[in-house]
Amino acid sequence: MNRVLIFLLLMQLLHGCAMNPVSGKQDIVLMSEKQEIAIGRRNHPQILAHYGRYDDPDLQAYVTQVGNRLAAQSHRSELVYRFTVLDSDEVNAFALPGGYIYITRGLMAYLNSEAELAAVLGHEIGHVTARHSVRQQTAATAAGLGYTLASIFVPELGNSQSQNLYGLLSNALLSGYGREHELEADRLGAEYLQRTGRDPGAMLTVIGVLKEQEQFAHQQARAEGRDYQGYHGLFATHPDHDTRLQEVVNAARLIQTSETSDSEARATYLAKIDGMVFGDSAHQGIRRGNHFHHAPMGFSLTLPEGWSIKNLPDRIIAIAPAGKAQLQIEVEDINKRISPREFIHQRLGLKHLQQGRKITANGLDGYSGLTPLRTQAGNRTGRVSVVYLDQQAYIFTGAAVDESIAARVDEQFLDTARSLHRITTAERKLAQPLRLQIATARRNTNYMKLAAESPIDSYAEAYLRLLNGHYPTGQLQAGTLYKIVD
Repeated sequence: MNRVLIFLLLMQLLHGCAMNPVSGKQDIVLMSEKQEIAIGRRNHPQILAHYGRYDDPDLQAYVTQVGNRLAAQSHRSELVYRFTVLDSDEVNAFALPGGYIYITRGLMAYLNSEAELAAVLGHEIGHVTARHSVRQQTAATAAGLGYTLASIFVPELGNSQSQNLYGLLSNALLSGYGREHELEADRLGAEYLQRTGRDPGAMLTVIGVLKEQEQFAHQQARAEGRDYQGYHGLFATHPDHDTRLQEVVNAARLIQTSETSDSEARATYLAKIDGMVFGDSAHQGIRRGNHFHHAPMGFSLTLPEGWSIKNLPDRIIAIAPAGKAQLQIEVEDINKRISPREFIHQRLGLKHLQQGRKITANGLDGYSGLTPLRTQAGNRTGRVSVVYLDQQAYIFTGAAVDESIAARVDEQFLDTARSLHRITTAERKLAQPLRLQIATARRNTNYMKLAAESPIDSYAEAYLRLLNGHYPTGQLQAGTLYKIVD
């Protein structure tokens, strides 16, 4: 029976050949172009639901215009490409199969010219034209088939330890394959830049922007006593930035560039992002120090002083200094008339709370208790609290790396839950997002002075330098355009 299955799978692989649009060679793939497009079409609404589309039709149209010009010169110009600016402060861009390209406003804030925007979009178009997602899916299927074949002819591979080892090696193979895809997308993006009359060197500039972000994230983690979790090691999805820079530099040097007006392209781009939201958006809630205000949902709360706060689309995460404790806040609808205690038991499935008790948060009903939790550090006893506000349950889940730290931060977990309240009129005024503003540098304009006047809570000078491509050093030149946050 197993041999029949393997024969059928092998026949599927042998017949799943298609012309690679970039190389012109035959690739073994298990997905048709029709299926590829269907995957993008099916997942596009989920991406929008998770991140949200940035509400600026003019900016959306501008990005689409730049993207379509590149796509028209690509190896799959017959596809209908869709370019979307996502309402997220993450520094990110990605593509779905079939021509769905996304860039966050978070990344756009750190770009400084239309050529750099084109470099990002060109890179993502490269992923689509080379059918990287399809080839990755085929590689994953082939890896699974290879193990099935091996386990039939080498029975010892059927035990669990061997399965884990083979899975590890297969993942390593696929991770390396992903790195090759990234380098190919860089090369294709540079080629599309050249074909549209832009300097392929913009690809290098964008990679420099990503490298600066990585350097700052490392510095920030060190200052806060946290371990830095970045791209590194055998299993990094993207190639090491230094290696990547060298690869792209060599590819770009082989491409003859056309004459372009970088100053005009820069001015055009900066005019388009003038007034763009920076950092938190109103629909996702606004951080002000250790306070969090969400005007659309009508609540505010206070998080532990000195903890770093991550504002994600579906949750808030507060991390203690040195990363030894973490508090997560989520919101769910209340669908039945049950108490907060019953909500914990029935909806969360936590039936054996220890030291359970009612709590009150500014007149709001809640319940809290200790319970075993599965964390990255292993099984730990954590605190779960639920507070009702209108028809929603606010779920606070806190845990620490060991019992002694858990005991020290437990009251902070409770204080955060008890701080929940309806947003006040004064807090609604604070729940407005920061925005980018374009200005012209004067002779005495410097980052230290700009940082002192900035509304950015922490690392203001570093953020301003990153925004203007002067991290960690460099100064503004009189008469040049630059970004501030207001």
